[in-house]
Amino acid sequence: MKSGAAPAPVATFRVPSGGPKIISHPLKNIGIVFNPNAGGLKGTRRSRLDRAVEILRNAGRIVELYPTQAPGQAAELARKAVDDGCNLVLAAGGDGTINEAVNGLVGSDVAFGPLPAGTANVLACEVGLPVRPDHAARYLLDGVPTRVSLGLLETPAQPPRYFVLMAGIGLDARIVRELDPDLKRRVGKLAYWHAGVRQLGRSVERFRVHVDGRELESSFTLVTRVRNYGGDFELARKIRITDPDFEVVVFERHAWHDYLRVLGAVVTNTLYQTPGITVCRATEIRIQPLPGQAVYMQADGEELGAIPVTISAVPNALSRLLRKRYAGR
Repeated sequence: MKSGAAPAPVATFRVPSGGPKIISHPLKNIGIVFNPNAGGLKGTRRSRLDRAVEILRNAGRIVELYPTQAPGQAAELARKAVDDGCNLVLAAGGDGTINEAVNGLVGSDVAFGPLPAGTANVLACEVGLPVRPDHAARYLLDGVPTRVSLGLLETPAQPPRYFVLMAGIGLDARIVRELDPDLKRRVGKLAYWHAGVRQLGRSVERFRVHVDGRELESSFTLVTRVRNYGGDFELARKIRITDPDFEVVVFERHAWHDYLRVLGAVVTNTLYQTPGITVCRATEIRIQPLPGQAVYMQADGEELGAIPVTISAVPNALSRLLRKRYAGR
């Protein structure tokens, strides 16, 4: 989804209660929601998706394709795939397309899996999937549908929005907001570094974070369900997608030399011991701006407007297709 596009509406399925559980049923009817403009599907790379479809059909699956025509449409197409009788929906594209499709499936019994074809492919990196749709298709044939938690963002100004990977508030959301989409199409992840360098020397907005019984002041907070950040680093070290909660990383300082020091700590795996960094586990986080501060948020790499926001973990919200070793089988 591009910045400023209307958020995909949230599905109205009932979210099951109880602890995480593994679903066992045949997944023969597959709907593939795909973004034709994803970097991994443009031009001659479209053949990778065609090959993935061939692999699935040769394995006895019935496959229907649902191409998106506009930002925000993947949620609608995922629900259409459910109405058409699909019991497995795959999303081929970047993490934004995956996020939209998931928002069309929340609470349903239909299984979901990614066919990575985007810029960062964080979800694929997290669970050990290859980052090409044709290569990933082979692994998904042996996947195990497992109920997992999702994050939920609730703000006064927008409909609720689920996320699969992470929500970022503050500096990284400002980078996403100011990203040059044309540059991203041309150079991929380098566009994020370009947007990040443009922030040097600028003041960083601050906000309040209420988490784990504490109130902290922050310039960047990451609320995450995955270890991987942007496909290149690990900010959170202990979370897994099968966990019921979040790992929360709060940057309490705001000077640029502090951020450069933190980058070095990430590379050397010493972030948890770095002064000015608070790391905790939580199922609910409340975030409020300081007076006169305009602070933005992003989820799964898509800019979603300004805070305040409440972020909560919703248990058993999605039947996620996982590789057996990641699902613990």
